[in-house]
Amino acid sequence: MEELSNTQFLLVCLVFVWSGFVRSSLGFGGAALALPFLLLIDNNPLLYLPIVAIHLLIFSSLTMLSARKKIASVSHRPQIDWHYLKKSLTVMIIPKLIGVFGLLTLPINILSTIIFVVICIYAIGYLFNRVLVPENQKFDRLMLIIGGYISGTSLVGAPLIVAIFTRHVAKEQLRDTLFFLWFILVAVKVSSFIFLGIDMQWQAQLWLLPCATLGHFLGLQAHSYIVDKDPVIFYRWIGAGLLCASTLGIAQSWL
Repeated sequence: MEELSNTQFLLVCLVFVWSGFVRSSLGFGGAALALPFLLLIDNNPLLYLPIVAIHLLIFSSLTMLSARKKIASVSHRPQIDWHYLKKSLTVMIIPKLIGVFGLLTLPINILSTIIFVVICIYAIGYLFNRVLVPENQKFDRLMLIIGGYISGTSLVGAPLIVAIFTRHVAKEQLRDTLFFLWFILVAVKVSSFIFLGIDMQWQAQLWLLPCATLGHFLGLQAHSYIVDKDPVIFYRWIGAGLLCASTLGIAQSWL
C-alpha cells in the first residue's frame, strides 16, 4: 500500500466503506462489488484479496456471535439454516480445495463469463418475480460445485452460490447463513495465502478496518430495513445486487 498516492489511498478507503456496507446489508458482494473498483485504482489483485479476506473473517465472526445471542431467545427463530448449510458444504468443499490448490486448470475468463450469465438469469428472475431457471436439484448441485471451484480460485464465487441459496433458505436466515458459509470458505483461502507466503498486508488491514467497520454498521441498518419489507421487494434487492455483481464480473473477465 505504500506505493499508492494519497488520492488513491482515499479512494481505496471509500471502496472499503462500500464493501462493508454491501456485505452486511445483503450478506454477499463485499468482494465482487468492490474488487472491480479497487482494480481500477491499482490493478494488483494480490494487494487487495488478503485484506478483503481478513475483513470478511472478522465481520462474519461478529455476525455469527450476534446470531448466537438471538438464538438464545426461545421465541426467536434460529438465524442460520444449519441443515442447508451442511448439505451445501458437503457439495462445495472438494471443488473449493481443487480451486485453491490449482489442481484443475480451466480458462477462468470463459468459465467466469458462463457463470455470470447464469447469475444474470437468476437476477432478472428475482427482479421481475419470475422463475426463469427451473427448480432442479441436480442443476443447483452443479452450480454449487462450480461456485465452490470459482470461490477457490478467487473470492468472487459468491454471487452464484447466493443465487442457489436464495432458493432454499428463508430470507430471515439468508444473510447469517451466508456469513457462516463465507467464514468457512474464506478461512480455507486465507490459509492458502499464508501457506504460499503471500503478503497479507497487515498494516493496511489496520488502516482500512475502520472504513469497513463504518460500512458494516451502515449496512446492518439497511439490512433490517430490507428484511422488514415485502418478500418481493427483498428479492428485488437481491436480484439487483446479483445483476451488478455479474455485470461487473463479465466486464472484469474480458477487459
